[in-house]
Amino acid sequence: MRIGNHGLCRRLPDQKFRMAAAAANPLMSVSKMKALIFLCIGLTAFLIAATAAAFFSILALHHLHRPMASSIIPASAPAAWKGYTILINTWKRNDLMRESVLHYSRCDRVESIHIIWSEPDPPSHSLRHALSEAVDLNSKVGGNVELVFDLNQEDSLNNRFKDIEDLKSEAVFSVDDDVIFPCESVDLAFTVWRSAPETMVGFVPRMHWLNSPLQKSNSDYYFYGKWWSVWWTGTYSMVLSKAAFLHKKYLHLYTNQMPQSIRTYVTQNRNCEDIAMAFLVANETGAPPIWVKGRIREIGSTGISSLGSHGEARTRCINDFAAVYGHMPLVLTNVKAVDGRSSWLW
Repeated sequence: MRIGNHGLCRRLPDQKFRMAAAAANPLMSVSKMKALIFLCIGLTAFLIAATAAAFFSILALHHLHRPMASSIIPASAPAAWKGYTILINTWKRNDLMRESVLHYSRCDRVESIHIIWSEPDPPSHSLRHALSEAVDLNSKVGGNVELVFDLNQEDSLNNRFKDIEDLKSEAVFSVDDDVIFPCESVDLAFTVWRSAPETMVGFVPRMHWLNSPLQKSNSDYYFYGKWWSVWWTGTYSMVLSKAAFLHKKYLHLYTNQMPQSIRTYVTQNRNCEDIAMAFLVANETGAPPIWVKGRIREIGSTGISSLGSHGEARTRCINDFAAVYGHMPLVLTNVKAVDGRSSWLW
């Protein structure tokens, strides 16, 4: 009995020690786990801070050595290629037209601003005088931006592409009076246009879609694709002239060589002059337009494009114009031009 009791007494402290150690192990494991987690968090924070510091250092160096907009175009370029003309299409919205004129007169590369005036009454003397003074004040020293009202007897959307003699520049930026783009965006589009001056370069892409192969038809039928279809597919075949560069020669071709039936169609339907220009340029070049990424600011109320029947009318235009040409000249593309100097995430 003594021996047995003595053995039991010896085992009790051992068991208590093992139980205490077993109880301590989880606490030690939790402490180690917490330490490991904190270490990982600290290392992650350090790596993020180091990466951010390196990024901002590169960004600062990038802006330090970034060329000014005026240095994008070589000094040796011909004078007619160093700037562009603004064509503003307007109709009884003097407040919007005035805001557009004042904005674009501040852009470095603008040489002249032409206001397409198709109202029955000519612009008032006070309007002309106020705009001329404002343009002179906004123009940079030595800029001498020319302001011209192009008066038209007939109220027709064809007037926005009427041939203009003695334009100073080869490049023409056609823009509506209710949209404004930053000068930097317009200068970027101008730079892109100079690399492909035969095609149209603009900010508002659209698409023509062929009817479904499942639909039985003896001839091709096309549908007008609005912005959502371009956004969804990344494919387009037109850039609308509400904000686009084109060569001044296309004004002459539109007025004098494009089929008269198309100009008559535009006048009678008061629509699709932009599609007519897209067809003309594509038919001349066999090449697609170029879409440029840019920030747009709408300063006017919604127009005919907000009407429910607008898409149907545009669809008819595409098919009627294709019938006049005898084929579909529009060319599909997926190209999009962005300014890599200011966009680190393309």
